[in-house]
Amino acid sequence: MASSKDRQRKLARAKFDRQQVRRAERERRRRRVTAGVGISLAVVLIAAGGAWIGGAFDSDDSGSTEAVDICAWTPQDAGSNPALKDVGEPPTKDIPETGTETMTISTDKGEPISVALDVASAPCAAASLSYLAGKGFYDNTECHEITADGALRCGDPAGTGQGGPTYSFYDENVPVRPEPSASAATGTTNTVLYPKGTVALIGNPPGANSSQFLVFFKDFAPAADVEPEYSIVGHVTGGVATLDKIGKIKTEANSAGDEVKPSEKITIQTLTVGASAAGAAPSASAQS
Repeated sequence: MASSKDRQRKLARAKFDRQQVRRAERERRRRRVTAGVGISLAVVLIAAGGAWIGGAFDSDDSGSTEAVDICAWTPQDAGSNPALKDVGEPPTKDIPETGTETMTISTDKGEPISVALDVASAPCAAASLSYLAGKGFYDNTECHEITADGALRCGDPAGTGQGGPTYSFYDENVPVRPEPSASAATGTTNTVLYPKGTVALIGNPPGANSSQFLVFFKDFAPAADVEPEYSIVGHVTGGVATLDKIGKIKTEANSAGDEVKPSEKITIQTLTVGASAAGAAPSASAQS
């Protein structure tokens, strides 16, 4: 029987291979988009020139503008995954792209946890959380994992890691590992990419985000040979004492034998999202 370390190495290698495939696909998609934009721009410039000559840019009193799709929601089949819950999809137009919104997570472990959602850096993630909160998707659900990375995992009504809504969306705002300096000593500490208080989405598989999210109760520095994969959507601004309390809860084996199941239930009683002042910054206490 393979040892736990061997299994972890295999899982890490499989994850790395998936990341390489996704990275190559994103690069191919970027090239296609860049090429398409260049062609489209040339066509637009030619058309605009003709329209200008024809007087199309004379005064327009209508003042109307057409909304543009910001986010693409990929449908997921509940027939092949019974853990999915159909609550429709968020809108694709008129999605906020600036400022912050306040997400409030009320649990049975103390004062509510407040989160400043970074709408500017992760508009689709913020829009999804807001939409699902409005549907009561998270209410009376359990946070089913305390990960080895130092985070509480929530947002799956099924409590298995397989659940979510019947849509997914791509990564946003994944941190980039800084290039090592020429003077960096061998064996230096890995860079913290997810500080304490970070709220990030976790997809299953990685890159297929939906409702599940992580709240880090301690700093997390991925190993140097592991690419970061969690999309950062915000930071804790209040309720740090509750987060610290949760971080001290012991874990036990889940149905798969992994020591990640909280030894006591952690229930989200309500989760709401409301507007906050644009540009509001996380409090210093959330980063302590």
